[in-house]
Amino acid sequence: MSDTMQSLDQLSALKTAAPDAPKREKKVDKQGRAYATGKRKDAVARVWIKPGSGKIVVNTRDVEVYFARPVLRMLIQQPIVAAARQGQYDVVATVAGGGLSGQAGAVRHGISKALTHFEPDLRGVLKKGGFLTRDSRVVERKKYGKAKARRSFQFSKR
Repeated sequence: MSDTMQSLDQLSALKTAAPDAPKREKKVDKQGRAYATGKRKDAVARVWIKPGSGKIVVNTRDVEVYFARPVLRMLIQQPIVAAARQGQYDVVATVAGGGLSGQAGAVRHGISKALTHFEPDLRGVLKKGGFLTRDSRVVERKKYGKAKARRSFQFSKR
């Protein structure tokens, strides 16, 4: 073959060694659980999932008891619903730090990562939904000379 190509047909004839993406392996412990850590604001959640009936336990309490607000429960269910796996996995999570909203976000992030460890094929669906990305928004620090992060002290002209 010559050094230069004369048409696009020759391009398709070229045998390029496209590197195959490495297949992700299932990461499961001896008890058949997938583990992941989720983070949001100051909250850190350790999440284990295993095949089951769809029960979610957070800090040894049922999810309806721990997260009483329906919005927070819906937030936790989002990755499971997006992956169309409702009622197929039991979730056990321990979460510490932050408030309830941050903790719910951390559990959601952990469930998403654990699902990808258990079923690597779900990674595309969850990544497209934005569930695998760690939400980096945290509280802005207070600055000196200011009342809060951005609020100034009350101005008095006289």
